[in-house]
Amino acid sequence: MDQIIIKTESDLPAPLFTAPAIPDYIKDTYHWAYIDPATVSWLDRGLIVWAILWGNSGRLMRAAFQEIKPGGSVLQAAYVYGDFSPSLGRHVGPDGSLDVIDIVPLQVDNCRARLRGLPWARIRLADAAEPGGGPYDAVCCYFLLHEMPRDKKIDVVRGLLDSVAPGGKVIFVDYHKPARLHPLKGVMNLIWRKLEPFAIDLMETEIEALADDGDAFTWSKETFFGGLYQKVVATRR
Repeated sequence: MDQIIIKTESDLPAPLFTAPAIPDYIKDTYHWAYIDPATVSWLDRGLIVWAILWGNSGRLMRAAFQEIKPGGSVLQAAYVYGDFSPSLGRHVGPDGSLDVIDIVPLQVDNCRARLRGLPWARIRLADAAEPGGGPYDAVCCYFLLHEMPRDKKIDVVRGLLDSVAPGGKVIFVDYHKPARLHPLKGVMNLIWRKLEPFAIDLMETEIEALADDGDAFTWSKETFFGGLYQKVVATRR
């Protein structure tokens, strides 16, 4: 019988990569926004993002970047339409690294095109609940949690907190329950109920309460635009 001689680990066959399945809630609720190529090509524009966020996209982007030191290792938990990912890559800079993950192949392709010219930034297919690749100095979760049912929110918060190094930060930027007399409260409630049904749960839930090991972190919270948006930062002790 012929013998197979393995000299080093590099001689072993590489494990096959199994792509994560796109969750049903994305297929059922967000197919139009993330899976349909015709709609995606229209939505993935900076002006559209600016309008969706009522002119606050730049402000919220800067608020997230304020927590991230250039030159570090950074994870972005999902591709974000518009200029967010390339801007974050430029903020991190060539002395650092940026990993962007997404569970939808079309979004991976979109992001890869956006990151051209930034060799220290890459995109890969992964579930934010099991991102891999860590530990990171900073993890950014930008307008992702409101799109998930509660059990998925919990899984993703756990996965992202587990991915940050001691002293590192997980930055959550997302919707928040607006002030009682906010002029856009009625409009946003209609949008959430018609297009973003999982956002309602986030209006009544503190992000910190979704963490099962929250005591391992220090937490801070800041709201913007009359309470319609929030930035929550969890820093590993």
